[in-house]
Amino acid sequence: MTQSLTQLDIYINYPGHCEKAFRFYEQHLGGKIHMMLPHDQPPGNFPEEWKNPILHAIMEIGGTKLRGADIPNAEPMRSAYLTLVLNTAEEAEHIYSVLSNEGTVFMKMEKTPFANRFAMLRDQFGTSWMLLNEH
Repeated sequence: MTQSLTQLDIYINYPGHCEKAFRFYEQHLGGKIHMMLPHDQPPGNFPEEWKNPILHAIMEIGGTKLRGADIPNAEPMRSAYLTLVLNTAEEAEHIYSVLSNEGTVFMKMEKTPFANRFAMLRDQFGTSWMLLNEH
């Protein structure tokens, strides 16, 4: 089989807070924002209260690219999760505390048969996360 040039990235639509979410992930998850491009002229269907809605943003977290934009009527993630694999139980507990603040916990951080620490939650921006410390 030949080497593929295909890359799988994640794209999330936000209802007006893409920049705030990306800045939060950069600060708390060690991400690096590579692009934050606001609309020059937001489309007429965008809410007037949106200041500088994002046309396209790219950041990297743990070697994976996360892409995003502000889109009217965007809804929180439902049956898909971004999964963070964390090196230590302490790191997992810390990230759980940061992401669950003002969010919704689906499964609290605990030991499971397959992980030393595991949790499922939706953060304040509508992004669903699985947090995993395997050892």
